[in-house]
Amino acid sequence: MTGQQATLYTQAGEQFAPAIARLARAMERDADKARDLEQDIHLELWRSFARFDGNCALKTWVFRVAHNVAADHVGRDSRKPATVDIEEIETLPEPGSAEKAAADAHALARLHAIIRTLPLLDAQVILLWLEGHSGAEIADVTGLTSGAVATRLSRLRNKLAAHFELPEVDHDR
Repeated sequence: MTGQQATLYTQAGEQFAPAIARLARAMERDADKARDLEQDIHLELWRSFARFDGNCALKTWVFRVAHNVAADHVGRDSRKPATVDIEEIETLPEPGSAEKAAADAHALARLHAIIRTLPLLDAQVILLWLEGHSGAEIADVTGLTSGAVATRLSRLRNKLAAHFELPEVDHDR
């Protein structure tokens, strides 16, 4: 690997390692498998910088590689984890001051469980959105058109809001 490629990998790791870890945890419920997925993503990023030509932003490249590795990981995993039907997920407890941390952890676990039940492309779209990426960035990473991303996001946000008993979400985000 050239010095430039090593620099790009180091820069990508410094900027995006937390997001890669969150992606791995969201896609894989088992903690050990999530760490394996995270390592697989980093390995493929290391390899991929030999092909990086700068025609897209570093951020786009990193997320494209990460989501492709995650998709391959989920696709080749013949042992599908037991899923919970989205209609059967219990409601959140009423958070009080002492319960706030537990309720937040429970909500995050519920969100990850719901995301794991989604088709892979929907899971990728909602995870990128939750990471704060724009519709155009999500389109770049997933290969969807911007219109398709907007449609999926609208449907997915409303589906998630319904299961968390929230009012409809603002579509202008």
